[in-house]
Amino acid sequence: MSETQRKLTTIFAADVQDYTRLMGADEEGTLAMLKHYRDAMSRLIASHGGRVVNTWGDGLLADFPSVVEAVRAAIDVQNELAGKNAARPTDGRMLFRIGINLGDVIVEGEDIYGDGVNIAARLQASAPAGGIVISNTVYDQVRNKVAVGFDFLGALEMKNIADAVPSYAVRIGTVGAEPQKPAAAPERPVEMPKPRPVAPRGRLRKLGAILAVIGAMLVIINIASWQGEFWAVWPLLAFAFVAAMTWVRMQDRFDPRVAAFAVIGVGIVAINMLTWHGTFWAIWPLLGLSVAAGIRWAMRD
Repeated sequence: MSETQRKLTTIFAADVQDYTRLMGADEEGTLAMLKHYRDAMSRLIASHGGRVVNTWGDGLLADFPSVVEAVRAAIDVQNELAGKNAARPTDGRMLFRIGINLGDVIVEGEDIYGDGVNIAARLQASAPAGGIVISNTVYDQVRNKVAVGFDFLGALEMKNIADAVPSYAVRIGTVGAEPQKPAAAPERPVEMPKPRPVAPRGRLRKLGAILAVIGAMLVIINIASWQGEFWAVWPLLAFAFVAAMTWVRMQDRFDPRVAAFAVIGVGIVAINMLTWHGTFWAIWPLLGLSVAAGIRWAMRD
């Protein structure tokens, strides 16, 4: 009986776009092409220190001890397969979608299980044909170590996964397009199609409703036990700060750290006003926050 363990690993999930259509057009040819492409994929995975865990139908699951090597392997796979597809007619190309996640998994024999694997599979399903989508846990490890660009896709809701997963598309050129021909005009960059991001706004509404109910109760208690001081303003201010910081974390329209500095600054000003003794001391922490926000903005990707 195999021993069950847990480990932190990088999960690489891939499958074929429009596999059913390809099989319907030419079963034997599609199976031969799948074997040929999957052999190439397995070779590149092994060359980057990875291990093919399982294959099924048109899918492949692998894991890597290195996050960086997993992403490099995925890039090499898509580039090599793009070269193979270039010689084929458009409707006969076999395009893989790849998802990569860094997560804790259950190891049982040669197989791996758990949310880490499920997230990689959901990321793969969100990738465009010939593309790669990675989770934020992968992005944090490779953002300055791999010579490619990344497009933020937002926090993607995933079936049977409790929290939405911030995700990024790896920018590796024109995905699934016709092979390029020499032209006099300069190339125009082509962006990868992006899955529609779905922000978890329901959680923010629930949090806001809970804080509003608690705040209202505190105000009622304060008024009912009035002794000349409106002490409920302090927990109300704390609730507002928590709600604002939660909202900031769910945004993808601006840098979350710069926005967090702004929320902290507003909170400090509010404290200064509520404890006013004739001095606007909040100017000094605001100055420090402004410098920190400026540095963060200058160093953004």
